[in-house]
Amino acid sequence: MKSVAVLMGGWSPEREVSLSTGYECAKALADRGYAVRVIDAGRDLPTLLRALEPCPDVIFNALHGIGGEDGTIQGVFEMLRIPYTHSGVLASSMAMHKPTAKSIFRAVGLPVVDGVVARLEELALRDPIPAPFVVKPTNQGSSVGVRIVRVNDNSWREEVTGWCFGEELLVERFVPGRELTVAVMGDRALGVCEIVPRGSFYDYTAKYAVGGSDHLTPAPIPAEVYERALDIALRAHRALGCRGVTRADLRFDDTTEELGGLYLLELNTQPGMTPTSLVPDIARHVGIEFDQLVAWMVENAACDG
Repeated sequence: MKSVAVLMGGWSPEREVSLSTGYECAKALADRGYAVRVIDAGRDLPTLLRALEPCPDVIFNALHGIGGEDGTIQGVFEMLRIPYTHSGVLASSMAMHKPTAKSIFRAVGLPVVDGVVARLEELALRDPIPAPFVVKPTNQGSSVGVRIVRVNDNSWREEVTGWCFGEELLVERFVPGRELTVAVMGDRALGVCEIVPRGSFYDYTAKYAVGGSDHLTPAPIPAEVYERALDIALRAHRALGCRGVTRADLRFDDTTEELGGLYLLELNTQPGMTPTSLVPDIARHVGIEFDQLVAWMVENAACDG
């Protein structure tokens, strides 16, 4: 049976999520008979290289956020020529930088939300677009730093002064309606899930706290909207050149014409695999249990070349 090194932790704001994902996947792989070792990966490259000795057959990349899913660690795997799970260097870096991904999605005809990239000093002076709008980091995941700005809401300007996620932000028109997500596994879109947060919106707490949100699988939406969401997710996966498992996040404005109300927000090349994560729920609905899912990722691991 293959030896698998599960890399997790990292140094991004999503470290705790990564640790949860890593431990869940490591346990599932061990139960399937793989020879598993877990590595809490930090910034020190020599330490990481020593931890990878002897060389595993496959690296299961359970890292999230900066350094782990933006092409950085993928470049190390490529140098070592060790097959690894999820997407490669280029696909990972493009997906992680939201403005770049949006440009590609728009170029291939996928429906994206109108928005602008603005610098911190600009936001301190004026609203970049009319409210309501959504402010988010250009390169974070797990809803880290996301803020919905409503009409006549000026308190968000104070938050800008304490911003710690870079000098630029992505500002997008707020789309009312319902939160949808689609899991893609290889060349197959598995299903659509509707997320109903218990709080004001699907923020970090709603994603990872037990009971933070309800996952309705399959999403209770019209059949033609369901099929359209599957198609958008698979096309986004292919447009960026992704492999393995990805998750596309969409908004469905059900106050407009049914198909015209679907918008692609972003694509996650390394979706969470925690007990409250979405991809395992969607996979389970189509008959793929958690251990089967992670084993499939290992068996389909590869390098870019």
